[in-house]
Amino acid sequence: MRLILMTGKGGVGKTSMAAATGLRCAELGYKTLVLSTDPAHSLADSFDIELGHQPKKICDNLWGAELDVLQELEENWGTVKRYITEVLKARGVDGVQAEELAILPGMDEIFGLVRVFRHHKEGCYDVLIIDSAPTGTALRLLSIPEVAGWYMRRLYKPLENVAIYLRPLVEPIFRPIAGFSLPDKAMMDMPYEFYENINELGKILIDHTVTSVRLVTNPEKMVIKESLRAYAYLGLYNISVDLVISNRIIPSEVHDPYFHFWKENQKIYRQEIIDNFRPLPVKEVPLYTREICGMEAIEKLKELLYGDEDPAKVYYDQNTFKISQTKSGFDLELYLPGIPKDQIGLSKSGDELTISIGNHRRNMVLPQVLATLKTKGAELANDYLLIKFEE
Repeated sequence: MRLILMTGKGGVGKTSMAAATGLRCAELGYKTLVLSTDPAHSLADSFDIELGHQPKKICDNLWGAELDVLQELEENWGTVKRYITEVLKARGVDGVQAEELAILPGMDEIFGLVRVFRHHKEGCYDVLIIDSAPTGTALRLLSIPEVAGWYMRRLYKPLENVAIYLRPLVEPIFRPIAGFSLPDKAMMDMPYEFYENINELGKILIDHTVTSVRLVTNPEKMVIKESLRAYAYLGLYNISVDLVISNRIIPSEVHDPYFHFWKENQKIYRQEIIDNFRPLPVKEVPLYTREICGMEAIEKLKELLYGDEDPAKVYYDQNTFKISQTKSGFDLELYLPGIPKDQIGLSKSGDELTISIGNHRRNMVLPQVLATLKTKGAELANDYLLIKFEE
């Protein structure tokens, strides 16, 4: 299965691009599912049809769906949800509030990943296109496998073992006082089973032959900056970006003086997008005269965006992570485009290397060949962070 994720700052047009990509893939004979994981769904509005949690056929070879977090929660997390609700009610929380609070922060991102993994595992589709949430939420989604692994290794499994052994001793005293039971082994195992699925998906996300992110941007200063940050953060997790789509370009035939400033600015920013994302290919899409809504509009967008091309191909494949041997040890290279050196933080503890850029952090579990070595400095050159490891 080919996995394509569309992301970008809110309002740049990623849903329209996801819909047009899906339509072109279906036209080429691929069984294609366009899945919206954005909490503020607009995929149904783009196709101008009703869509729900389960895939619905839109046309030949094309299906659409919008993730319902509550339904996904009940189907996959119902036992845990009911336990959390029981705990909250025992502590005096109102029934309705307890039900709502049982949906923990970040669950929509987690179940978005679970849904993606399930479709990949079932293999019912040739191409899965994710109309993801705006950039910040999408980055949290894509970093979950890495972050979950750290918590499971360091915290959850040790605590689970302690809880399982202590439960028979503590339960007779705990239940009458607290008003609810301690979680049993089946309950404790469920989050770990979730983690194992997410961990498997993590391997798929960093397979550049399977997964690509496509950044949708506009020729505007703030949008470009956020897209560049997203590009760097994705590189931090070794997730491939294979294409940039620059949307809402004012056409040359527009001569109204009202748009003069916008057109002149766009000339500058269009070149910035090409320069800053080089060597990634950039596709430009003109500003429409009307909203992109309905199959006729998406059909036109599909032609402008891809023409005779196959959107399922990998447009560009660059390895963002490389280890090479030197005379004195090893070098670890990470591709971090457009990030100033003073915004990068590094620290090593045991077999883990922590790399931080702003409020994004990655805890890399180092290969055995590097885990026993010491870091001997780092330098940033040509958008590559080079970290030296020596005896």
